[in-house]
Amino acid sequence: RPRRTATVLLGTHSPLQPSQVVSVCRTGREHVRSLVGSMRNGAAGFQRVKRGWVWNQFFVLEEYMGSDPQYVGKLHTDLDKGDNAVKYTLSGEGAGSIFTIDQTTGDIHALRSLDREEKPYYTLRAQAVDINTNRPLEPESEFVIKVQDINDNEPKFLEGPYTASVPEMSPVGTYVTQVTATDADDPTYGNSARVVYSILHGQPYFSVDPKTGVIKTALPNMDREVKEQYQVLIQAKDMGGQLGGLAGTTTVNITLSDVNDNPPRFSKSFFHLRVPESSAVGSAVGRIKAHDLDIGKNAEVEYTIVPGDGGAMFDITTNEHNQEGIIILKRPLDYETKKAYTFKVDASNAHLDPRFQSFGAFKDTATVKINVLDVDEPPVFNKPSYVMDVYEDTPAGTIIGAVTAQDLDASSSPVRYSIDWKSDLDSYFDIDPVEGTISTNELLDRESIAQHNISIVATKLNSPVLTSRVAVTVHVLDINEFPPELASPYETFVCENAKVGQVIQTFSAKDQDLPTSGQQFSFKSPKEDLKTNKNFTIRDFGNNTAGIVTKRSGFRRRLQEIYFLPVVIEDNGYPPKSSTGTLTIRVCGCESDGSLLTCSAEAIFLPVGLSTGALIAILLCIIILLVIVVLYVGLRRQKKKETLMSSKEDIRDNVIHYDDEGGGEEDTHAFDMGTLRNPKVVKENLYRRDVKPELKRDPRPPPFNYLSIECCFLSYILFPLGEYAYTWKCCHFLQHP
Repeated sequence: RPRRTATVLLGTHSPLQPSQVVSVCRTGREHVRSLVGSMRNGAAGFQRVKRGWVWNQFFVLEEYMGSDPQYVGKLHTDLDKGDNAVKYTLSGEGAGSIFTIDQTTGDIHALRSLDREEKPYYTLRAQAVDINTNRPLEPESEFVIKVQDINDNEPKFLEGPYTASVPEMSPVGTYVTQVTATDADDPTYGNSARVVYSILHGQPYFSVDPKTGVIKTALPNMDREVKEQYQVLIQAKDMGGQLGGLAGTTTVNITLSDVNDNPPRFSKSFFHLRVPESSAVGSAVGRIKAHDLDIGKNAEVEYTIVPGDGGAMFDITTNEHNQEGIIILKRPLDYETKKAYTFKVDASNAHLDPRFQSFGAFKDTATVKINVLDVDEPPVFNKPSYVMDVYEDTPAGTIIGAVTAQDLDASSSPVRYSIDWKSDLDSYFDIDPVEGTISTNELLDRESIAQHNISIVATKLNSPVLTSRVAVTVHVLDINEFPPELASPYETFVCENAKVGQVIQTFSAKDQDLPTSGQQFSFKSPKEDLKTNKNFTIRDFGNNTAGIVTKRSGFRRRLQEIYFLPVVIEDNGYPPKSSTGTLTIRVCGCESDGSLLTCSAEAIFLPVGLSTGALIAILLCIIILLVIVVLYVGLRRQKKKETLMSSKEDIRDNVIHYDDEGGGEEDTHAFDMGTLRNPKVVKENLYRRDVKPELKRDPRPPPFNYLSIECCFLSYILFPLGEYAYTWKCCHFLQHP
């Protein structure tokens, strides 16, 4: 196969000059056909390739302004013998519209001006084909046409204009802000995109770093109160700032922020105020102001009154909107007492900056004088309110209290008193117009109205329009109507083994009178009982309670089971009431430690030796006997009833013939008329009243009396100590009445 070569003719603005031709052999041998001119950088270069085409980058100058198309380069293949048998074709980006190729010679031209910032390079494909058959002589290959940069773009501040702030009084070199400019030119080629910053306007207050664009303060102690706003003009220039470079500018608006470097100052050192003596407590009596050149929170002022004359009468606060000092009245003013007050006020900042404390005290002082103006005032009561007490049913005309008011003005007018009729519609009270004494008009009833609220009006005699009022509360007190009594029916016992002086019961009292919270009771034994009672006494504890105290020992139930102790209870009401109550004390058996065993009847039986079972058996026997007696009496009555009924049902007349002469009315007693009706019923032992009966002894014994058994049992139980004579008499009487 024959050896083939490719020849590339580079453009005029490429690294190689147009006269330089490079021939490359596929076998690897490299020959220099010709070398004309020199490289722009002063050095010759050779490149080894492994194919028939040699593609170095084509370069085309941007912003070409010539009338003819700009020559880019030339394509050539070693198969081209110069006989016009080879045709060159071009395809890819911009082929035909931007770039064109001479099909015969292979020359490439740019049809229009190019902008590198719009598109920095173009990728195209070239191919050599047979002009007759249109068959490719070589495979299609790709190459790049690069747009060569020129310095056609100035630096631009995309974020401008800038706004920044820096505290006033900052030292030199304090950071303010940073500006940045961008250049659209190629930063890798030449100095077209190398930007340098400089300050055109704003010196000597600020400076800018030429490389970074950082702006800093250049002058110390810049005072906001002198100048607050600064406008700085910054320039960015390419080509490293050299002559001929393009430049762009931006504006930086810098504000000095406030710091607390100024203390408040009063506009004058003396303030004169006037206030009427009738001003209400808490009202504003005047305003003063200290000015601070700072702003915001650094201008906030705090006012304080220096302790001394007038400091206790007035207070001062700060108006948050305008930082004025508002003087407020703390106590009532009285022209007759004091006509003027003088005091000092300090004004200071609420937020201090320690960096500036060395400048001196951050406060100012002014003197305030307040003159009190005289005002014709109404009378003044010596108390804000009055409270009076009166017992119910107090006679009308009784003085229950007095009110006092006086005119404090220099004229010292007399005062007259009256009751506001709206507060006393029923006219329960009256008042002396000169003395101010209040008295009752009628009897008061606590159960109807327990409290009266009236209003007293005081009027100046020489100026009736000036009046003042005061509230008077009248409490109607309850009369002691009920005597005290024991709080409850106490169940008291004393042990048989109780000792002398032992408190066996604590008790208290109650009273129906009101109020119950203030009641006080005293307890004592009646005078007559103090001498006669040798068993118990009363001890008052002084706290509305008392105790029963034993005066002896050796109490026995068999001798006396119950004691009655009178107690006198007296209250502290008006008038005092008293009553006598009776405490019942039962003697009971107790343990040795004083705990109760029993107070029932069983405890009496225990010393005789009868057990509980025996007592139950005796009681059962008594119950059985009582049931037998009841049944016997019931049967007797039932039998008698049946006999009478049978006699009433027999309607026949039984005629009995006898030869005796009638005795008139006496015959009603001689014979039993019931026998005539019922001959079966014959009463024995019925004697005639007109005939003296013959006495003869009945040989039958008397019927047995069942009640005698019950009596005997009860007698033996009730008298177990051998009183047999009485027991025998009782039983004998029941059996033989």
